[in-house]
Amino acid sequence: MAAALFVLLVPDPTSGRAAARDRLADIVAVVMALGYGLVMMAIGDATAAGAAIPWPVDVLLGVACAIALMFRRRRPLAVLLAVLPFGAVAVTATGPILVALFTAAIRYRARLLFALGAAHVGTGVIYFLLQNDAPFSVWVDVVFRSVTAAAAIGWGQFVRAYRRLTAALRSHAARLQAEQQLRVDQARLTERARIAREMHDVLAHRMSLITLHAGALEVRADARPDEIAIAAGAIRSSAHEALEELRAVVGVADRPEPPQPGLADVPDLVVSAREAGMRVEFTDEVAGDEPPVVLGRTVYRIAQEALTNARKHGSGASAAIRLTGRVGGGLRIVVVNPHGGTSGRPGRLGGMGLVGIRERVALAGGRMTCGPEGGEYRLEVWLPWPT
Repeated sequence: MAAALFVLLVPDPTSGRAAARDRLADIVAVVMALGYGLVMMAIGDATAAGAAIPWPVDVLLGVACAIALMFRRRRPLAVLLAVLPFGAVAVTATGPILVALFTAAIRYRARLLFALGAAHVGTGVIYFLLQNDAPFSVWVDVVFRSVTAAAAIGWGQFVRAYRRLTAALRSHAARLQAEQQLRVDQARLTERARIAREMHDVLAHRMSLITLHAGALEVRADARPDEIAIAAGAIRSSAHEALEELRAVVGVADRPEPPQPGLADVPDLVVSAREAGMRVEFTDEVAGDEPPVVLGRTVYRIAQEALTNARKHGSGASAAIRLTGRVGGGLRIVVVNPHGGTSGRPGRLGGMGLVGIRERVALAGGRMTCGPEGGEYRLEVWLPWPT
């Protein structure tokens, strides 16, 4: 019940339905204020002949004060100051006064509110003095109004602190999300730049081969047809591979680096991991000739990052790598390592490393899945291997 009233009286200002909820909350506030005032009027015997004013006038003033609560959101302090004096003559007005006091407590500091609460208690003394034959002692009214006023102020201050806390948490969450997105974007750009730098030397090598064979054709005018065919085939093959490299590197600023490893270097990578203390099971079921340079380098980098993730984030220093594939059917990399966590979110174990792998796979036109599976963390990548 209290939680429901809290939601109605204090709607979330960030909600898309805040306006409708505000109107509903105002109606609930008016009904609650009138109900409280009428109950207090009956308990305090304000209908007796010795009351300060006739009870119909008391009810009329209470209704007027309750209607004033409809403006409490825009002018909370003004509404409180307007209804506060009526507490000296009308018991029914005490309900609207408490609601107005609660609303003001959401906006203003406690020092001002306790002063207004004391004024509300003071009107109770005035009301007692205006009665001809009061049914209760003045201390009953003073204590009761003090307790209810303190409760209204305390609740309002709690709501104020709650709103500030939720606003701060929303701002902090938005900032963390923006920072995380920035890190992901930075990791993606860094990975693209690294891929481009890796391909720089390979592309330069292809172009040098084309230049070499073209120069040979130029200086050897007496070359036999079969020699010309061999040179032309070499030029065509080198040009085709250079174009494949250029598609991935174009538009990215890079600088030359030493020649990069490929598929043939994956066994050496496994040996290095074993020498570092890891238990690595390696299965190579790749059939056919050596894959293209870009594909082989992508496989090597994926295996390298997967082993790094397994060593840093896995529950045990072990992993299993399996390579399968053939020309025209694609190449598949599966890396499995023990995982003691319970999170099912992809990327939890590898952090930005998996972002880099995903970027490489996307640039190569492949597919990637990763995540915990039966107490293990499984990374599976499929890369196209054209004929």
